[in-house]
Amino acid sequence: MVNRFILNEVSYFGPGARKELPNVVNRFGYKKALVVTDKGLMKFGVAKMVLDELDAAGIAYDIFDDVKPNPTVTNVKEGIGACKTAEADFIIAIGGGSAMDTAKGIGIVCNNPEFSDIVSLEGVADTKKKSLPIIALPTTAGTAAETTINYVIVDEENQKKMVCVDPNDIPAVAIVDAELMYSLPKGLTASTGMDAMTHAIEGYITKAAWEMSDMFEIKAIEMIHKYLPIAVNEPENPEGRNGMAVAQYIAGMAFSNVGLGVDHGMAHPMSALHDVPHGVACAILLPAVMRFNAPAAKEKYVEIAKACGVYKDGMTVDQAVEAACEEIANLSRIVGIPAHLSELGIKEEDIPALAEQAINDVCTPGNPREVTKEDIIALYKSIL
Repeated sequence: MVNRFILNEVSYFGPGARKELPNVVNRFGYKKALVVTDKGLMKFGVAKMVLDELDAAGIAYDIFDDVKPNPTVTNVKEGIGACKTAEADFIIAIGGGSAMDTAKGIGIVCNNPEFSDIVSLEGVADTKKKSLPIIALPTTAGTAAETTINYVIVDEENQKKMVCVDPNDIPAVAIVDAELMYSLPKGLTASTGMDAMTHAIEGYITKAAWEMSDMFEIKAIEMIHKYLPIAVNEPENPEGRNGMAVAQYIAGMAFSNVGLGVDHGMAHPMSALHDVPHGVACAILLPAVMRFNAPAAKEKYVEIAKACGVYKDGMTVDQAVEAACEEIANLSRIVGIPAHLSELGIKEEDIPALAEQAINDVCTPGNPREVTKEDIIALYKSIL
């Protein structure tokens, strides 16, 4: 079997890392950027922290700040128009997964115009050219979109989330600056952090996992377990914020190359049909999905228990599995994730439509335990 691992050309880490941006732009010889971000980050000055570096260096840019929390086909098409109008030769993505996913859609279509309908990018798209170069600066510690070959766009017409997988979309450069995350609200810190934990756990137990991905994912689990409560409760604590910034990137390096599972398969339709934030959807599902998958990954659950510090000498495998599941559920409770779908406005009559999309989601086949539509319905109902 041949395993493939795709990473950014270069990445920078640490508080203040955004100051490397002008040097990166000049080194690559880029001339004008389209800055892709959202109005919230513009309003609250987070984007300005990056734009100030561009202004000081005299780097030209236009701004597209119409990114939606769950970006749509229309959103991407508007961004493509803005990119063409700007005559930009590269993109700077500032934000969470939504901004970076939008930037990926823009960049791919700009260099592969045959996919301009956007919906043809769903799944594994056969693009021929690399995206317009993207420099990604995450403002959340969760999606790791700055280092993945995946992006997610909502197809409004069919009311579904399209998961797009394309090695050509990975940002050329990732700049992971924890200072851009200090103002992230407590709820978003928790939900994006638990999204990162979901990435790490699903990437660790997915069918395609192997030694290299395992190495990254188990370290990410250990770090997220340690640093997420600090980041949630002490938002300007550099240790917690930088620890989470690095941990979510580590998780992303691996899951991008090996895939995920049914947790993400079930989370995507929750966002598409009910506009549930992606991190919340993943987090609320994680404890139930972990228990469902336990029979197919017992030995790895022992390692999860060890990474979370809850493994005790003399534990049986089954005891360690239970300890791992309970500790992840406990972490979710500690950081304030809702426990029930009903708290998100989802009703029992909504479950069949959710399950129909979930069983067909591109992430679901990677699940370590075979899953049916009936299993998915039962999982949704178990946390209703």
